[in-house]
Amino acid sequence: MKKISFHQLSALTNPLAGNHSSVELIIPRKPGMRISSSLPIPHRTIPEPKGQDLDFVNIAHSHLIHSDWAKLDLLSSGLTGFRVKHILLKIQKDHVLSLEFFKWVESHNSNSLTLETYSIILHILTKNHKFKFAESILRNILASNAIDFPSKLFEALLHSYRICDSSPRVFDSLFKTYAHMKMFRNSTDTFCQMKEYGFFPTVESCNAYLSSLLELHRADIVLTFYNEMRRNRISPNVYTVNMVMCAYCKLGKLQEAFEMLEKMKNMGLSPNVVSYNILISGHCNRGLLGLAMKIKSLMAQNGVQPGVVTFNTLINGFCKEGKLYEANKIFTEMKANNVAPTIVTYNTLIKGYSQIGDSEMSSRIFEEMSRNQVKADILTYNALILGLCKEGKTKKAAYLIKELDKEKLVPNASTFSALITGQCMLKNSERAFQIYKSMIKSNFHPNEHTFQMLISTFCKNEDFDGAVEVLRDMSERGMISDSSILSELCSGLCKCGKHKLASMICHDLEAKRLLPKEFDKAEILSTPLENDTNI
Repeated sequence: MKKISFHQLSALTNPLAGNHSSVELIIPRKPGMRISSSLPIPHRTIPEPKGQDLDFVNIAHSHLIHSDWAKLDLLSSGLTGFRVKHILLKIQKDHVLSLEFFKWVESHNSNSLTLETYSIILHILTKNHKFKFAESILRNILASNAIDFPSKLFEALLHSYRICDSSPRVFDSLFKTYAHMKMFRNSTDTFCQMKEYGFFPTVESCNAYLSSLLELHRADIVLTFYNEMRRNRISPNVYTVNMVMCAYCKLGKLQEAFEMLEKMKNMGLSPNVVSYNILISGHCNRGLLGLAMKIKSLMAQNGVQPGVVTFNTLINGFCKEGKLYEANKIFTEMKANNVAPTIVTYNTLIKGYSQIGDSEMSSRIFEEMSRNQVKADILTYNALILGLCKEGKTKKAAYLIKELDKEKLVPNASTFSALITGQCMLKNSERAFQIYKSMIKSNFHPNEHTFQMLISTFCKNEDFDGAVEVLRDMSERGMISDSSILSELCSGLCKCGKHKLASMICHDLEAKRLLPKEFDKAEILSTPLENDTNI
């Protein structure tokens, strides 16, 4: 069978080419409809059982139709792939009994299950619209590596298709299962193979594939596949178009994403709250808050009421830009519209106020949250602690740490980072370093910002040995220091007579390829000082 690679699929269409407005002119293809010009489905005959095999199949079949499982148990050691296949074919019109028998074989002699027997049970189940059972079996065999070559599944299904008088939905189930399991190459190959034989997946299965692509951050391939869907007259639904809009937003193509709203209407589809939320989120992520607000107004004009995700997205957008006044206005509107704030709403606002150093407003939001019986989580406390620490209120922050025990919440990396921030604000490098060591012992990993804050604080206190220790920890984790902080450290070392140590640090970082590009080593180390101290 001819194989079509992933690269060939990607090249089938250009996601930016073509007249997208022509979507509404496409005549939808009915599910299960084949193209007459496609490759013929092969018909493979299988040998009939004879002798002992025939006797075994007939006896097993008799026990099955009489539900005599005790007698069937005695036959389990004699099962072979050939015998199981013929028993399944004999009972295929009874999908319930077929599934029971398959499960019995699975538990009593799984070695007798072959690619052919798996194919037959999948045909039986999908022909009888038992798609969840079929997809469950597919997931199990793919996850457990029960078959050596997943890519051969399609061929096995194809060659047993006619003998089982099957339905095209068997291939659809295979395609969808690969998509759900993020087996991208296999799902792509299956789509191409289906096309060769005139089969096309349902829009629901295509949506599963698109969703997996978005999770894999392959927005470009989402647009390619969407064009392929249109070309093959697979009619999209609102969920399909929403994912296309999401892909455009992820690629920064906000105009194209917005245009999909009108195209959606031309397809006879009605944009829902998710459609507008995707556009609002896309604009907020680019800092285009004015346009995001206009989209919110547009959704109201079109009779779609904003939901909790709409308000949370806008609040987060304004908080990220430090526009807490506007964020609070959205918060007030949210409550006026009888949309109940969630933990996400409160955490976003508390963090927003903490970031700008307004711990008083953070506390007020926290109090309202408690009054509304929304239970705080570790993110809530981390935001409150960070706000207090940014203002140097480390005693109040320490009180909140004690509260974590009462609330049965466990500190995480962000908790430690917030406490380190507080001590650095007070220029207490020794206490900050102790918290840093506790963080490491607790198996949490500092981020670049925490490392750089520690190094800077040590340098400000002219404790360059401490700064060097932290820098070495940082480099061991493969992180690159900020150019200005490294300059501050090396200059400080040179001024206190440790020119050789500064030079060695630069050399080590350069060897590890961790020297910042903007760092001018020659300028910093150009003037050796007299009486240079030994390392």
